[in-house]
Amino acid sequence: MESINELTDLTIKEAHEGLAAKNFSAIELADAHLSRAEKANEGIFAFLNIAREYALAQAKAIDQKIKDGKDLPLLAGIPMAIKDNIMVDGMECTSASKILENYIAPYDATVIKKLKERGAVILGKTNMDEFAMGSSTETSAFGATRNPRDLERVPGGSSGGSAAAVAARQCVAALGSDTGGSIRQPACFCGVAGLKPTYGAVSRYGCAAYASSLDQIGPLAKNVEDIQTVFEAIRGADPMDGTAVDFQLKPEKKQKYRVGVPKEYFIKGIDPQIEAAIRAKLDEYQRLGNEVVEISLPHAEYALACYYIIATSEASANLAKFDGIRYGHSAQKAKNINDIYLESRGQGFGPEVRRRVMLGTYVLSAGYYDAYYVRAQKVRTLIKQDFDKAFLEVDAIVAPVSPTLPFKIGENINDPLTMYLQDIFTISINLAGVPSLAVPCGKIGDLPAGLQIIGKHFDEATIFEIGKQMQR
Repeated sequence: MESINELTDLTIKEAHEGLAAKNFSAIELADAHLSRAEKANEGIFAFLNIAREYALAQAKAIDQKIKDGKDLPLLAGIPMAIKDNIMVDGMECTSASKILENYIAPYDATVIKKLKERGAVILGKTNMDEFAMGSSTETSAFGATRNPRDLERVPGGSSGGSAAAVAARQCVAALGSDTGGSIRQPACFCGVAGLKPTYGAVSRYGCAAYASSLDQIGPLAKNVEDIQTVFEAIRGADPMDGTAVDFQLKPEKKQKYRVGVPKEYFIKGIDPQIEAAIRAKLDEYQRLGNEVVEISLPHAEYALACYYIIATSEASANLAKFDGIRYGHSAQKAKNINDIYLESRGQGFGPEVRRRVMLGTYVLSAGYYDAYYVRAQKVRTLIKQDFDKAFLEVDAIVAPVSPTLPFKIGENINDPLTMYLQDIFTISINLAGVPSLAVPCGKIGDLPAGLQIIGKHFDEATIFEIGKQMQR
């Protein structure tokens, strides 16, 4: 048997080869990651729920398959962590909110069914910003997650628990969700890879909705190859989600790629060290024979306002079902049904969720719907057209993920506008529905820096190829 540290260092491919060669068992692999997660959870708090018995039972079944000489899928026996807004049958699914504190998922999300069919071992559920509303994993009702690279700093959000678990080697890969940057920004802050797939590439069935026209489930992992492996497992059509479709994942392999750098993304306010790290990576990429050109995304400046109108409007509708009557927290001592609604939501939702629900309700109210929501949807179309036009000239677009390095816990939590500006480079991708892959691009001191590679609709294959080149 290899040591715990050696086992937790493995990529998906390495772990698969080790299991197939019987260098270690699936139980040993799962136990190494579980032990690491349990030991570090008080300090990092990546997991809300570590499901040891559940995981070991799955691992035992994989060991039996190996013993019986059965075919071993690439994800069989691979320890994975799941963001706590994605349903796993029989596990708590809280979305890091008091309103769902004791909610047990009654079914598997489609992505979980696909992972289970391939034999992935689910270690537990990871911490997140409440209902995926946040950029630091500080709005969780159960406490903040810390960045494994520096415990005084945030891991990003809202998928901060999943990113921290991968970075701390508590799992081989993880699932998160991305509504406005919630996979890419924590991947960047924690120094791992993360993918926001094309809207419609992965089923959302079984993921607690924040903003339905923006939400996407995607993977976080140690490298691009692992991201691609998990993505290929979870993508595809689903009768339970009318937006999910099948498509071919075949890259048009080229000797060199032409990538665009949007001038609007290198603006005043971005940390000059981050810009320097990205430009150094682009220079290196050019030396490999690829072409880097400047492009324009002229409506990018309107993306932030557009996003926070559309996302909060959809959130106010999606979260209306948490009323204290059907499920979740209920203020049973309230005097009448109206008080049950008001008190249940007031007690169950945290301040950031309440802020966004109120903003969305206001935007959708009589007299403001046309002025705000309809206008934002028109601007969204212009943002998408900017990307469509750019992709006539380039194979992919490279941009920053975050304007800042990971900030300290508590530094921005009471300043919503500063926190919302963390999403300035990521939200336009969700508005346009295109895929984006976040990869590390070096370190600034001891802190990781990252960039994102943005692709055409359903052309994840190309950004995987470019990402692998950059990682090499």
